[in-house]
Amino acid sequence: MGNTKRKIWLFDFDGTLVDSMPVYGSLMLRILEEHGVAYPDDILKIITPLGFLGTAKYFRGMGLEKSEQELVDLMTMYATNEYTNNVPAKKNVIEVLRKLKENGDRLNVLTASPHTSLDPCLKRLGIFDLFENVWSCDDFKTTKADPEIYRLASKRLGVKPKDVIFLDDNLNADKTAKQAGMVVYGVYDDTSKEYVNEMKNVTDRYIYDFIELLG
Repeated sequence: MGNTKRKIWLFDFDGTLVDSMPVYGSLMLRILEEHGVAYPDDILKIITPLGFLGTAKYFRGMGLEKSEQELVDLMTMYATNEYTNNVPAKKNVIEVLRKLKENGDRLNVLTASPHTSLDPCLKRLGIFDLFENVWSCDDFKTTKADPEIYRLASKRLGVKPKDVIFLDDNLNADKTAKQAGMVVYGVYDDTSKEYVNEMKNVTDRYIYDFIELLG
């Protein structure tokens, strides 16, 4: 019966585990600006759950005249160096993840970022091996804007969506995971602070600091 208390966590990466949203945002906007493509104020809210391929498709729809693969290659090149060498963990994340693991909880990652950025960053931070699964949207051939990705992740974990606690700093991802049936915790990030109240309304819980997960 001891295992009944084990929680199953599914963490977003950018803006949730690591303080990468300024980097992620700047590299995406850099591509648009380099090609003279105008973009709306809420562009980062739109593209953050899409992953590189989803964002490439979106950018082409905005009029960027490059192939999807050319755009993905450009994003990968810009991102890999930053994630491999510079992007830091958010406050208290490493300590809390280790404590949750010690408690016997199951830790997993689901992110729009590709493995070329994701894996080296988690390894440099010394937390890659804490996770049972480190998933990119690429592993599911869809995006976090699709409720099916959360159902597929739950299936791979061998549980129902309602048995999984999903954490994300992105309003759209939180809404979609909730729609798929997961327990959802919103996570504070400076880049999404204007959506805090909306996130509180759609999530089961909202946290400002990972230390709250131990409370």
